[in-house]
Amino acid sequence: MFISFSWRRVAPYLLFLTVAATTGQASAAGSPGLKIVAANYPLAYFAERLAGARARVVLPVPTGADPAFWQPSAETVGEMQKADLILLNGAGYEKWLPQVSLPRLRLANTSLAFRNAYLRIENAVVHSHGPGGRHAHEGSAFTTWLDFDQAGKQAQAVADAIVRKRPEWKSVVTGNLKPLLDDLAGLDAEMKQTVAADFRRPLLASHPVYQYLARRYGLNLKSVHWEPDEMPPAAEWSALRDLRANHSARWMIWEAQPAREIAAKLKTMGIESVVFDPCANRPEDGDFLTVMKRNMEELKTAYR
Repeated sequence: MFISFSWRRVAPYLLFLTVAATTGQASAAGSPGLKIVAANYPLAYFAERLAGARARVVLPVPTGADPAFWQPSAETVGEMQKADLILLNGAGYEKWLPQVSLPRLRLANTSLAFRNAYLRIENAVVHSHGPGGRHAHEGSAFTTWLDFDQAGKQAQAVADAIVRKRPEWKSVVTGNLKPLLDDLAGLDAEMKQTVAADFRRPLLASHPVYQYLARRYGLNLKSVHWEPDEMPPAAEWSALRDLRANHSARWMIWEAQPAREIAAKLKTMGIESVVFDPCANRPEDGDFLTVMKRNMEELKTAYR
């Protein structure tokens, strides 16, 4: 049996199907974007890699400020209230949080999964640096992401939070999560390999922000409370000499490059300086991954 075929009759139906398919694709790709506010740069970096151009990721902390001791203005809080998702570090990082009103269902505490592993800071010292004024590193240690295994858990929490808001993005976010977790696992493995050269090697830290780094990778580390741009008073130098009587470290880890006169005076005591930037705020160049790779290369000099 011969069946006649007319493109003139079929074309309108094909056109309808084509438009419907195209509209469906556009709808999936054109889901409303997310406005995401991050409490620090590591979380902003994770969100940017996971959501890409689908989200507008905002880090409201000014350049040069420490997000852990920053206080949002009323205007900034107002903008945060309009966000679809607010990423928190947890572990007491957001000291401003109890003083503001934010939609509870838009908050995501990214370290909640390992809250039982928070480290407690004992005998915190009150000091001052930068625009944050006088403060103490008390309560829980909060630079959780410097344990790269924990950073991976935080990245997973960011992915979960984004997918809860936009379930239709799940395949994209999941696809972006794998290389991010691979990068963090690579940093974790490299840190372990670096420190394995000599677990007992004594090190100093200029500031008590490396607790999770030390715990995860077995650093033999003791901290002082020095700032890279402030020459410590004589009493601090005396205390350092006393500390080295039982902890003969030849390297001090800094959050930023110390002033030339500080580094020079340390050298007269046989102490060299290396920088391991926690990268809590957005760096001037590069991103979280490149900064951590630079940190790794710096730290390797202390283990040679």
